[in-house]
Amino acid sequence: MTFWIDTHCHLDAGEFSPDVAAVRAQAAAGQVAHCVLPAVAVSNFAAVRLLAHEFSDSYALGIHPLCVPEAQEADLLALDAELALRKSDPRLVAVGEIGLDYFVPALTQSPMRERQEYFYREQLKLARKHGLPVILHVRRSADKLLKHLRDLVPEGGWRGIAHAFNGSEQQAMAFIKLGFKLGFGGAVTFEPARQLRRLAAELPLEVLVMETDSPDIPPHWLYTTAAQRVAGQHQGRNEPGELPRIAQQVASLRGISAEALARATSANALEALPRLKALLS
Repeated sequence: MTFWIDTHCHLDAGEFSPDVAAVRAQAAAGQVAHCVLPAVAVSNFAAVRLLAHEFSDSYALGIHPLCVPEAQEADLLALDAELALRKSDPRLVAVGEIGLDYFVPALTQSPMRERQEYFYREQLKLARKHGLPVILHVRRSADKLLKHLRDLVPEGGWRGIAHAFNGSEQQAMAFIKLGFKLGFGGAVTFEPARQLRRLAAELPLEVLVMETDSPDIPPHWLYTTAAQRVAGQHQGRNEPGELPRIAQQVASLRGISAEALARATSANALEALPRLKALLS
């Protein structure tokens, strides 16, 4: 049976609060068999866990780099404690979403740049301590992410996903060498994204996983420009149910069937996040 795994979906986002059950049911009707729900801050640890259990999905716990400005040292202690408390929960599959963001100007200047790195490193150490893969936020930060990953390689190596990957081929191969899969979603549907589309077409099939990052990173058919929004045209809400259509574009770029891509990317997700195997068997 062909099915899809959305390896990055924020079902706890406020945009989904009115109809989250219907959103998940619609995705399931489109053969999205599983969603991975990453946390972004201590404040939503419970939300992603409860949703994962409600919909038979899975979750990750971590502090997102965009949440670092408000985070405190106590949040790292809370993450450590929650990872220990939930260690026997089969639906906890990773530490994430963690990483570095060098796109948002306020986060690129000292001392916030160094603070991001500190929280990133400390969470890598927690992933290593608790024996979990990591789900990485990669935005203009691939080289620095790679540096810290190389510094802190756990016994047996890293596993995980470089979410919404949009770097160079050289950076892609560096993540792959360290044991990571690369997440592709709505951004790949934009024809001007030539470099990203080339990577989706040419990277080894065994390194790709599919994601939506919903409600963020809408595919081109949902996107509206700033001018269109000013004119009153609303941007469509990205949902996990968009995954098969996004994936069809990746399949077309590669010249393979959607079914072949679904089989490969689902197997790749299970390799990146080994606890998924028991949930989907």
